[in-house]
Amino acid sequence: MVTLRQPRDVAQILLSVLFLAVMIVACLWIVQPFILGFAWAGTVVVATWPLLLRLQKILFGRRGLAVLVMTLLLFLLFIIPIALLVNSLVDSSGPVIRSITSGEMTVPDLAWLHSIPLVGERLYGAWHSLLEMGGSAIMAKMRPYIGATTTWFVGQAAHIGRFMMHCALMLVFSALLYWRGEHVALGIRHFATRLAGERGDAAVLLAAQAVRAVALGVVVTALVQAILGGIGLAISGVPYATIFTVVMVLTCLVQLGPLLVLVPCIIWLYWSGDTTWGTVLLVWSCVVGTMDNVIRPVLIRMGADLPLILILSGVIGGLIAFGMIGLFIGPVLLAVTWRLFAAWVHEIPSPATDPDVLLHELEELEEKNQQ
Repeated sequence: MVTLRQPRDVAQILLSVLFLAVMIVACLWIVQPFILGFAWAGTVVVATWPLLLRLQKILFGRRGLAVLVMTLLLFLLFIIPIALLVNSLVDSSGPVIRSITSGEMTVPDLAWLHSIPLVGERLYGAWHSLLEMGGSAIMAKMRPYIGATTTWFVGQAAHIGRFMMHCALMLVFSALLYWRGEHVALGIRHFATRLAGERGDAAVLLAAQAVRAVALGVVVTALVQAILGGIGLAISGVPYATIFTVVMVLTCLVQLGPLLVLVPCIIWLYWSGDTTWGTVLLVWSCVVGTMDNVIRPVLIRMGADLPLILILSGVIGGLIAFGMIGLFIGPVLLAVTWRLFAAWVHEIPSPATDPDVLLHELEELEEKNQQ
C-alpha cells in the first residue's frame, strides 16, 4: 500500500515564521530602553553572586537582608563614584571646549624650554622656527577637528540623564536578580537546553564564567587602579585630576596600565619644582602600577585569560556603540562570544598531522586519480 505524502502548506509556514518574527521584533522594540540596564545588571549580579551568598550566610540566611545590603553597596561603591566622575568631567572640560571651539586657543610659546640645560636654546629656536613656517596656520586648520573630536568624547559623558537612567535601571534589575537569581538562571539554562540540548546548557555556563572573568579581572581591576591613581593625583595637587582619572580608566581597561598617565604627571611635578609631592606620587605610582599583578590573579579564579586585542576592541567598540556604559558591556560581550567560540572549536582535537606529510599525501592521491 502506497502512502501519499501530504503536501506542505508553504503559505502557512511562511505566515507562521513572519508572525513569530513580528512578535519578536515588537517585544525587542518595547524592551529596548531596558536592554542596556538589564545587561549591566546581569554582569554585576553574575560577578558578585558569590558575595551575595556569603552575606546571606552571615545574615542568618535571610535573602532579603542580603539583597538590601548588596544594593546599598552597589549604590555607594559603584553608582555614586561614576556619577560624580562624569559630572566632574563635564564641568572640568567646559572651559577647554569653549576655548577650542571659540578660536581662543593659540599655539603655546613654550618659554620654559630655555631652562633645559645644553639643548634648551636649540629647542626653543626650533619651535619658533616651526611657528614662523606656518605653525599658526596648521593650528588654525586643526582647531575645528580638535574641537569636534573633543566635543564628541565629552558628549559621550555629557548624557548624564540617560546615564543616570541606566544606573537606576541597573540597581532595580540587580535587586530583582539578586532576589530571584536561582530561578532566573534555571530559566535561562532551560531555554538554552531547549535550543541546543546539553551544548546550550554548557554555553550558558561558559558565558557566566566569561562574564565573571571580565567583570572581576578586567573591569574591577581597572577601576581600582584608576581610582587609587586619581586619589594620588588629587593629593599631589595635579590639575584636572578627574579627567586624568577617566583616561586612566581607559588605559587600564585596554591593559596599558595607569603609568601611562601617572609618569607624565610625576615629570610635571618635578619640572615645576614640587619635588616633595613628585616623590610621593612616584612611590604611590609604583604601588598602583604593579597592584594589578596581585589583584587580577585573585579575581580571575577560573583562568579565563583573554587576548589584549579582544579587550581593546570591546572597550573602544562599546564606547562608540553604547556610550560610557559600553566600557563595561563591550568587553563582556566579546569575551562571552570568544569563550563560546573557543569551546566549540575545541570540541574536536586539533590536527596532529604534519602539514608537509598531509600535502604529500594529497599529492599522491591526486596522482592516483589522474592515472
